[in-house]
Amino acid sequence: MRSVFQDELDSVSQSLVDLCEKVSGTIQKATQSILTSDLKLAEEIIASDVTIDDFQHDLDARIIDIVARQQPVASDLRALATALRMSADLERMGDMAHHVAKITRLRHPDSAIPAELHPIFDALGKAAEKIAKKTALVIGTRNTDMALEIERDDDEIDDLHRQLISALVAPNWKHGVETAVDLTLLGRYYERYADHAVSVSRRVYFLVTGKFA
Repeated sequence: MRSVFQDELDSVSQSLVDLCEKVSGTIQKATQSILTSDLKLAEEIIASDVTIDDFQHDLDARIIDIVARQQPVASDLRALATALRMSADLERMGDMAHHVAKITRLRHPDSAIPAELHPIFDALGKAAEKIAKKTALVIGTRNTDMALEIERDDDEIDDLHRQLISALVAPNWKHGVETAVDLTLLGRYYERYADHAVSVSRRVYFLVTGKFA
C-alpha cells in the first residue's frame, strides 16, 4: 500500500517538473515573439496558456484526490500541500509569458520594443528561461543548494529591470508614453515570472529542510 502511495507522490513531483518545463518553453517563445514581432508565435503562446491551465487544474485535482484517499500525515501531507502551492506559482509563470505574447499581438505589425532596448529584453528572456529550467531541476532533485542559487539568479532579473526603468525615465526618452507603458508592463511580467520561480524554490527548500530560505 505504501509503495502505491509513494508512486502517487512521485507522479505529482514529475508533473510539477513537466509543468515547469512547459512554462520555461513559453517564456522563451514569448521573448522571441516580442523581439521579432512574430504574431504567429505570439498566438501560439496565447493559445497554449489554456493547456497550461488545464494541466495545473488536473494536477491539483489529483493532489486533492490523493489527500482524500490516503489521508497523509506529517511530511507526506506537507509535500502534497506544498505541491498545490507550487502548481499555482508555475501556472502564474505561464500567465506572465501569456501577457508578454499579448503585447506582441497588440502592437503587431509594429515592434513594442525600441531597437536600443532589445539587448535588455533578450537578456531578460534568457535569464527567465534559465531560472525556469533550474527550478525544474530543483523540483525533480530537491537540491537545496540549487534552490538557493535561484535566489541569486533572480538578482540578475532585478538588475535588468532597474536598467529598463532607468532608460524609461531618462531625459532623452523619445518613444512616447504608450511605449513606456508597454515596456513597464513587460519588465514587470519578467520580474514576476522570476519571483514565482523563487517562490517555488523556497517551497522546495522548506520541504527538504523544514526551514525557510
